[in-house]
Amino acid sequence: MSQSAKTAIGGMTAALSVVLMLPTVMGLWTYALPAFAGILIMFTIIELDKKWASGIFVAVSILSLMLLPNKEAAVFYACFFGNYPILKAIIEKRNMPRALEYIIKIALFNVSVLVAAFVMLKLFGMPLAELLGTEGESAWWVEYALPITLGIGNITFIAFDYLLTVMVTIYLAKWQKRFRKMFPFK
Repeated sequence: MSQSAKTAIGGMTAALSVVLMLPTVMGLWTYALPAFAGILIMFTIIELDKKWASGIFVAVSILSLMLLPNKEAAVFYACFFGNYPILKAIIEKRNMPRALEYIIKIALFNVSVLVAAFVMLKLFGMPLAELLGTEGESAWWVEYALPITLGIGNITFIAFDYLLTVMVTIYLAKWQKRFRKMFPFK
């Protein structure tokens, strides 16, 4: 594939990723849309390579932090959803037991979430209660909000990792030939 074709795919992927995250105004969309944008990185890894995907990840992270009104979504993309598909590809390429893969992946997720929380608390000045969704809540919930949130996050992460694997399998089996017919970059 020529450099100009790779640049075109990279530019389209970056633009689509940023536009996809624009409606992240509140609620579930804050996490779902950056996750979908991260899925686009996985397809870029397949069609181009990890180096191009890394460049797209950096560009989308910078543009999201500059353009998105919802900084929480931009930070979660930059800290986790954008780079996880690249890390997943690297981890799964190694020949290690699946249990070790999941230990590494879950550790990466937890570190990423804690880094994202730190960035939002310290750089963007978001109150912890707002970050945990505990504003105006009773004291017992606030005390357990962080472990509960991380627990739910870990379960959701495992589902996200599985979803990425399924989507790659489907893409390679059914969509890749169609994509390459529609975009015959040579």
